Amino acid sequence: MMANKIKRLLFGKPLHNEEITREKLPKWKAMSIFSSDPLSSIGYGPEQIVLILTVPWAITYGYTWLVAVAIIVLMGIVTLSYSQVAKVNPGGGGSYSVAKKNFGELAALTAAASLFIDYTLTVAVSISSGTDAIISAFPVLTDHRMTLNLFVLFGILMLINLRGVRESSNAFVFPTYAFVFGILALVAAGIFHIISSTTVIIPQTSLERQPLDWTIIYLVLRAFASGCSSMTGIEAISNGIPMFKPPEVKNAQLTTYMMSSILVVMFAGITLLIIHNHLLPVENVTMLSQLAEATFGRNFMYYYIQLATMLVLYLAANTAYNGLPPLLSLLARDKYMPRYLANRGDRLTFNNGIILLSIIAAVFIVIYHGNTEHLISLYALGVFLSFTISQAGMVVHWHREKNSCWFARAFLNCFGAIITGIVVLIIMVAKFLYGAWLILIAIPLIIFIFKRINSHYKDMQSQLALPPYDLITPSGGRNIVIVPIAGVTRVVANTLKYAKEISDQSIAVFVATDKESAKKIEEKWNSWNPGVRLIILYSPYRSIFGPLFRFIAKVESKKGPNDYITILVPEFETHRWWHRLLHNQTGLLLRNLLVFRKNVVVTVVPYQLEK
Repeated sequence: MMANKIKRLLFGKPLHNEEITREKLPKWKAMSIFSSDPLSSIGYGPEQIVLILTVPWAITYGYTWLVAVAIIVLMGIVTLSYSQVAKVNPGGGGSYSVAKKNFGELAALTAAASLFIDYTLTVAVSISSGTDAIISAFPVLTDHRMTLNLFVLFGILMLINLRGVRESSNAFVFPTYAFVFGILALVAAGIFHIISSTTVIIPQTSLERQPLDWTIIYLVLRAFASGCSSMTGIEAISNGIPMFKPPEVKNAQLTTYMMSSILVVMFAGITLLIIHNHLLPVENVTMLSQLAEATFGRNFMYYYIQLATMLVLYLAANTAYNGLPPLLSLLARDKYMPRYLANRGDRLTFNNGIILLSIIAAVFIVIYHGNTEHLISLYALGVFLSFTISQAGMVVHWHREKNSCWFARAFLNCFGAIITGIVVLIIMVAKFLYGAWLILIAIPLIIFIFKRINSHYKDMQSQLALPPYDLITPSGGRNIVIVPIAGVTRVVANTLKYAKEISDQSIAVFVATDKESAKKIEEKWNSWNPGVRLIILYSPYRSIFGPLFRFIAKVESKKGPNDYITILVPEFETHRWWHRLLHNQTGLLLRNLLVFRKNVVVTVVPYQLEK
């Protein structure tokens, strides 16, 4: 009862199936849930470009604006492409659904594995970046980085998402829009300073760059690959279309356009201000923190932006919480993931998927010690691979449909597939030594796991399928009942009573570890005389299970082909949960070990203690 009260306090009362319509989101709330990841990437995306282009031995700062322009163009292409994905796949699933319909199993599982990695890294990177933002403002928290990361992951994000879509959207609306307001205010104030001052828009120091050679090209490509982390999350809306209010597809498309428009303005504005101020990396201080301080000073707006950035970076992980669990449910329905991931919990959420995502993200955070730079090295490859598969699948779809304007749509997706495919190659080359090689191993491994799970379910289905016209008729065999006992008690009496109800061939078995205990049990049994034969097995090495299993095997060898063996395990149920800790778990172990024996039925006969 107490456990149930705590559960209700943490997660709320259960929701009826019909209440799922109330859980659907209007556009303005969907923006806060699905857009927090790409919008929050302003907190680290532009910085990652500059970070790589300002290595001590090769100053290539002047390439920053070129890399930023390339990323903005790519954002536009991907946005237009995914609006078409939403139209074609109203049931959600994004890249996985597109690939499954147009390319088949391998491409679909590749897209799913890529998104699985991307979403878990989204959670790890977002939380680590949020901690970086608050440490920039309050360096005293530096030594508590891991504690903050794990508390936010399990104590806030997982808990809020388990409470349901509507409650999580209510919790995340204010931080997301507060962040957007803060960044737009920062960009507007920064541009106003530029216009009202006599300084040049971009100083000469920010334009200086060494001539291109293979080393410089490699650095520029690395900066581009890291900057592309600003685009992760754009695909999330296409995975969660069923979460929108009707008309779902139109609302999802409009939300995609709004999100991308805001993202482009913020990304371009922040990058311009970084170049204008010629900001350089400073240890334990983010560039957004430097920029806010340079624009506003250490006043209210500075701390407002740092706090809003921290909150939105933490909550950016919510994009993954609303993107991955629905994808896992689709995989589970297709028998590529455990079936329980397809089930909705009390609050109509895919709670098993939420818990799984939290655990894997925690593993990434712990392994990489919450280091954002190292985590970003693994980032973006998975999502761009899924982008490419999705765009290529859409080309096949338009060619197959050949409806009005199909050629223009196919051309857009084809162009998008080529561009994102090139980005995949760039990320593989530029980030290979920095962690991308792990992703190239992880994706095939996850695909292998998907296929093994699918193979298991197919094998199980073939073995459990009922043959046609399979009539159930009595076999005429005996039911031999064996009751392992640990003493002469009411629990045993309760079990023997049931044994006599189901069979007239019941045997009680006691395993004695010494001759004295065997004699005492035999005397009590004969005095009680329950009408059931008692067999005493002697175990000088004090093993309970070995002699019992050998006895069961002996009975098996003598039974007829139509006979059954039923093991009745006597077990008392304690009145309070903590009483269980005061008793050994022999009955539980016996039950779990016996269920693996072929042609043996195992039944627990409980006896309830009243105090």
